[in-house]
Amino acid sequence: MDIIFYHPSFKAASWINGLQQRLPQATVRQWQPGDNAAADYALVRTPPVEMLQGRSDLKGVFALGAGVDDILTQLKQHPEMLSESVPLFRLEDTGMGLQMQEYAVYTVLGWFRRFDDYQQQKQQTLWQSLKNYRRQDFTIGILGAGVLGSNVAQSLKVWGFPIRCWSRSPKQIDGVTSYYGADQLSDFLSGTQVLINLLPNTPQTVGIINRQLLSQLNSGAFVLNLARGAHLVEEDLLAALEAGEIKAAALDVFVQEPLPETSPLWSHPRVAITPHNAAVTLPEEAMDYIAKSIQQREAGEMPEGRVDIVRGY
Repeated sequence: MDIIFYHPSFKAASWINGLQQRLPQATVRQWQPGDNAAADYALVRTPPVEMLQGRSDLKGVFALGAGVDDILTQLKQHPEMLSESVPLFRLEDTGMGLQMQEYAVYTVLGWFRRFDDYQQQKQQTLWQSLKNYRRQDFTIGILGAGVLGSNVAQSLKVWGFPIRCWSRSPKQIDGVTSYYGADQLSDFLSGTQVLINLLPNTPQTVGIINRQLLSQLNSGAFVLNLARGAHLVEEDLLAALEAGEIKAAALDVFVQEPLPETSPLWSHPRVAITPHNAAVTLPEEAMDYIAKSIQQREAGEMPEGRVDIVRGY
């Protein structure tokens, strides 16, 4: 069994050693330009077209991240890069779910307890207690009900908040009110106090968080974007913040990354920023998942996490 590996920033040696320990029967090598030798599996992040092109015998390609938009973008430009017969897999969780839970719980509780307001008061040397929000009115709406969305919903549910989610197709999460499809999006937004975005990045979801959508949230709502910068129209968010329609936002992802120094988001007092690190690939967990998935493929099974290239996730 031959496995090829490519990542623009990960150190290949640790991945090669880790995978060979988990799959002693495999030969793992770092792909280099000009390497056309046989391979059964490929582990990639933003791979060069020539790495995968013509490899119709691959049993699987594993994207080294929760999202696969980098590969799907390449496929639009170079549809010949990956044979239709080769399954593409994303990392279903591998520790990312817990990281997303930590980020969401920390941020939502901070807003609920008004720590952002107290921080503003600190800047004014103002000692003043503020009226607490009512938990039953602090409805949290999650865009996206996949693995990460479901994990975040469960982590927030234990704090007693009303939780709802929206997805393109019907999904059921225990104790969470579910909405789906374009016809139910307005109902989902109405009454939502905190909007958390964990949607996949597809042509249908680009720019979905715009002024029209934001205007349907509760007045003074909060926005947390943990998915992709392409989902959010940044100018519309800023306009909604200035109009008081949105009270605050926490953003981990941006249309352009790194976020340009000239972006007004940097200086806005109600916008928290992190550098696209809400959830990062954890090598040990990722290698465990990939090794298990390869063993399933070798046994004739189809692992979880297969990407529907047409739908984009």
